[in-house]
Formats: sequence, structure tokens, C-alpha cells
Amino acid sequence: MSTLTATHETPETDQAVRARPAYRVTGRRVLASEWAKLWSLRSTWITLALGLLFLVAFGVIAASHYKSDLDSGRHMDRDFATATAASLSLFGTNFAQLALGVLGVLVTAGEYSTGMIRSTLATVPRRLPVLWAKAAVYGLVALVIATIGAFVAFLVGSQIVSGTPAAMGLGHAGVVRSLLGAGLYLGLVGVIGAALGALLRSVAGGISVLVAALMLVPGLISLLPSSWQGDIDPYLPSHAGESVFALTHDSTTLSPGAGLLVFLGWTALALAGATYRLLRSDV
Repeated sequence: MSTLTATHETPETDQAVRARPAYRVTGRRVLASEWAKLWSLRSTWITLALGLLFLVAFGVIAASHYKSDLDSGRHMDRDFATATAASLSLFGTNFAQLALGVLGVLVTAGEYSTGMIRSTLATVPRRLPVLWAKAAVYGLVALVIATIGAFVAFLVGSQIVSGTPAAMGLGHAGVVRSLLGAGLYLGLVGVIGAALGALLRSVAGGISVLVAALMLVPGLISLLPSSWQGDIDPYLPSHAGESVFALTHDSTTLSPGAGLLVFLGWTALALAGATYRLLRSDV
């Protein structure tokens, strides 16, 4: 003999079920989640502050050193003697790129090291929106911080070198483009860092590759025959990026537009590698 059991829902239970909102995973919510996670980390505040400090402080120091050497009559090397307020103010770019790039690695690889990525991908099972959201959120933050730092460094530095051959203002040709280009370059460095973190899933590995690509490889290329250097050097990530915010260009460097396209290509390559790894391998 079988017994048929019927379950009856009370009006209160039925009303509660109907009133419960149906949450869906949307691009806006994924972006909001990554935004909240980014600012909840103490390392975010510290590293962004360091990046801003490096950009402004080294720019001001370079401008002060130029003014001091000029006033004292000390000999300056050719590159320093022909410097401008813009180039002096952006002297800290090479240092700021390390701080912002390292934080980009931490944004993605940090979740793999703590295991939090499992919860993230369980919530957003399609995976790719997580990568795009992390790269977009952090890239935008790095761009804004770097652009603010570039303009502050220039405004302070231009006051220091006022009345010298390096003096120039925001109205001079190419200055605003140079400062915006520096911010864009550093923002893209942050995106590359995030992509490397997702690709290698290791904080140490991501930082090592980032430092090698931006600083060590150009030094190794300088050891090659000069005929090879001219064919390779302008297309390296750091040199292509430098051409985006450089005021002057010659036959050995790319134009700002060409440099931006090359650097965007390097950024796309890093994101493509991270995308492939995310789709093809388990957490």
C-alpha cells in the first residue's frame, strides 16, 4: 500500500517566496563586486599611494636637481641638459610603473594564492567576465591615479624650473598630450599586471615577468649588435610606452600613435594569454 503525501504551503510562505528578488549575474554587478573587493584590501591603498608618491616625488626631485645644477654651473650630461619641464616631471614614471604593475598582479594572482578565486568563479561561472571586470576596474583606477600624479608633478616641477631653458607650461605644444599619455601608459601597465597575474596564477611569477619585460629585457637588448637593436628596441613594451608620452621623437623611436598601438598589442597579448588559461584549465 502506498501513501500519497501532499505538502501545503502557508500563505505567509508562498508570499515570502514570491517576494524574494531574483538576482542575476550581470556585467554591472560583476564590476561592482570587483570594485568593492579592490578597495577592501589594505594593499590597494598602500600601493596606489606609493605609485602616486613615486610619480610626484621623483619628478619634483629631478626638477630640483636640474635647477640646482644650472644655478651652480655644474656640468650636466647631454640628456639632462636638454630636458624640459615635462620630461623632468615624468622622471618618476619608471618607478611608478613598478608599483602600479605589481598591484595589478596582486589583484588577480592574490585571489589564487588565498583560494578566494573558487568563490568568485562559483558566483560567476562563465569566468571571462571576472577577468574583464578585474582588468577594467583596476586599469581605470591606475589610469586616474597616474594622470593626477602626472599633472601634479608637472605643475610643481614647472614652477621649480621657471625661468630656465626647461621652462614650459600646459599651453606648450604636446605637453597635455604627454601628461595624458603617461597616465594612459601606466593604466595599461596595470592591466598587463592583472593579466599576468591571471595567466601565471602566482604573485611571485607575475611580478618577475612584469619586471623582466619592463626593465630587464631592454637592458639585454642593448647588448645585441647595434643593427639588431634598431629593429627590436622601439617595439619593446617599455620603449613603445615611452614614445606615447615623450615630447620629442627621432628615427630611433616610434611616433606617439604607433607607440600606443604597439603597447596596446602587448596588452592584448597578455589578456589573450590570461583568457586562454582561464578557459582551458581548472582553478
